[in-house]
Amino acid sequence: MVLLGPRQVGKTTLGIEIAADRPSLYLDLESPEDRHKLAQPALFLEHYESRLVVLDEIHRAPEIFQTLRGLIDQGRRRGYRTGRFLMLGSASMDLLRQSGESLAGRVEYVDMGPLNALEVTLEQLALHELWMRGGFPDSLLARDARDSLAWRKNFIRTYLERDIAQFAARVPAQTLHRLWTMLAHNQGTLLNASRLASGLAVTAPTVTRYIDLLVDLLLVRRLPPLHANVGKRLVKSPKVYVRDSGLLHALLDIESYEELAGHPIVGPSWEGHVIEQLLAAAPERTHASFYRTAAGAEIDLVLDLPGRRGRWAIEIKRSLASRLQRGFHHARADIDPSRCFVVYDGVERFPLAADIEAVNARDLALELAASD
Repeated sequence: MVLLGPRQVGKTTLGIEIAADRPSLYLDLESPEDRHKLAQPALFLEHYESRLVVLDEIHRAPEIFQTLRGLIDQGRRRGYRTGRFLMLGSASMDLLRQSGESLAGRVEYVDMGPLNALEVTLEQLALHELWMRGGFPDSLLARDARDSLAWRKNFIRTYLERDIAQFAARVPAQTLHRLWTMLAHNQGTLLNASRLASGLAVTAPTVTRYIDLLVDLLLVRRLPPLHANVGKRLVKSPKVYVRDSGLLHALLDIESYEELAGHPIVGPSWEGHVIEQLLAAAPERTHASFYRTAAGAEIDLVLDLPGRRGRWAIEIKRSLASRLQRGFHHARADIDPSRCFVVYDGVERFPLAADIEAVNARDLALELAASD
């Protein structure tokens, strides 16, 4: 989560574009020394009015938002209108509520996901590493597969035991870990809160609340079904994915690509990975969903692009060895997309039919980014 006041200056890979010669001040709010500097935040920060102030781990000090409001308004009157504060921290419903109340009209939010296919090298091997290890830099750039898996497992443990307790103190870490692992085993399936609740010995509303938390923390994606007036009985439950493929594999204790290739989760893992790559590149205001009828017509991902850029129907397959199912063609006739793609784990781009293209995830992500 990035919060920037009073408005976003411009996006780069890291979420903001700043002049190279712009002086800045970095404060890590997990550091007692830096926290002490903000014992009287207004007195300290008013000395840095002409500099970019980076406040990392802002969720450690949400009380500072009230002070920032006055500083931003004061600076505006003196001509310092944009890009004064860059705030970094984990998503939190309480934090978002507090920042929205205190900085309304002075802040813009930018969700920063892990590294994606447009931010790594072009080699196919690197893209496979991105799928296997996920997009967290320390995991992706680890010396070997064992170190990468160890980093991800430590991240999961630390996040559950320390960070999540700040956002939801009454959520048991062990129960949340079990739920997260169950979601990993059920990657890409329809959400069934009652079945998950029975496995955790809690109620279905409790499971829904815990999943809401994982969604707010950008760890889990709920992909909604497409609501279309097609005169057919449609599936109404969302599909659920662990968003980062590396964390998915760590939850399932999968260390290497060889282990993944022989695991039952390989297909759903690939599907979730592709969805994340495409949504990271999609233009703002793109609406993502899936389409499925009770009769079995299905499309893995439907993107309704903003403006007049149309609707894209996307089927996701690791291999093109098997033919497209009849359900895909029935679904395509139901929703009438402007373009149709099959994303596969290959390199070449070629037509499968008169109006269906086979393409790899990175090339389609590039096309989506170019349409922004």
